[in-house]
Amino acid sequence: MENIQHKSIKVNGITMHVAEIGEGPAVLFVHGFPELWYTWRHQMLYISSKGYRAIAPDLRGFGDSEAPPSSTSYTAFHIVGDLVCLLDSLGLDKVFLVGHDWGAIISWNPLVKPVQFMRQTFGDDFYICRFQEIGWEEEFAKVDTKKLLASFYFKRNPSPPMMPKDYAKLFKPDQTMVPCWFTEEDLDYFASKFHATGFAGPFNYYRCFDLNWELCAAWTGSKIVVPVKFIVGDIDITYNFPGIKEYIHGGGFKEWVTGLEQVVVMEGVGHFINQEKPQEINNHIYDFITKF
Repeated sequence: MENIQHKSIKVNGITMHVAEIGEGPAVLFVHGFPELWYTWRHQMLYISSKGYRAIAPDLRGFGDSEAPPSSTSYTAFHIVGDLVCLLDSLGLDKVFLVGHDWGAIISWNPLVKPVQFMRQTFGDDFYICRFQEIGWEEEFAKVDTKKLLASFYFKRNPSPPMMPKDYAKLFKPDQTMVPCWFTEEDLDYFASKFHATGFAGPFNYYRCFDLNWELCAAWTGSKIVVPVKFIVGDIDITYNFPGIKEYIHGGGFKEWVTGLEQVVVMEGVGHFINQEKPQEINNHIYDFITKF
């Protein structure tokens, strides 16, 4: 870990923190919620040892990257713009892309706004619906950050996460020990960053879901044609959303992601798959990118 280099780079009007290690063809790692560049620590060390350049930023609003105050500054166009500018600043015109978490959006009904669909399906207490409320980050701030993150990272129940109105008052996490695939030091690192920055930036990604849906209208019908490998755990909450398994395995996924080459479902694995099963994910990534 001490060989990972850290730098701050001006991109798209913000300062972005970037972690990097290795030399060779570049692999860009993109985290989800509630995560940081650090979620990719295992993959960065492994891939760099195999002759690749591993690059993992803190996305805008996360960790040591700048967090614009406006909730509308977190659309898909802003995020993609940040990453394109990052690659330009590093002198890269092509990378292997490894992403986690946000990709589930592609499977939502294109005829209904995402938040409307989720509210109709799961109700107002569904976590994404709650995150729409300005000020909800203040409710999160009432809860111990370390315990809060542990309740996300170590969740084994694939049912949709619900957050009642008085979430902080009702928050009673299971007294779960840190699992063997995580350490207290890992949890401390994540907690220190989120305690310092809060959750306003990360929540703004969710607040842009409907705006993304509107802005992307011009790309309705567009398909992803680059080669893709999709990996998911069978107790990942997103894999157990209504209709998702049918979408992935019934042909819908392949219809829109025409470059889909393989779907891997890992048994007994949760949402934070790259941390829970690091060596397996390392091997999957390496086996895939060495084909090209």
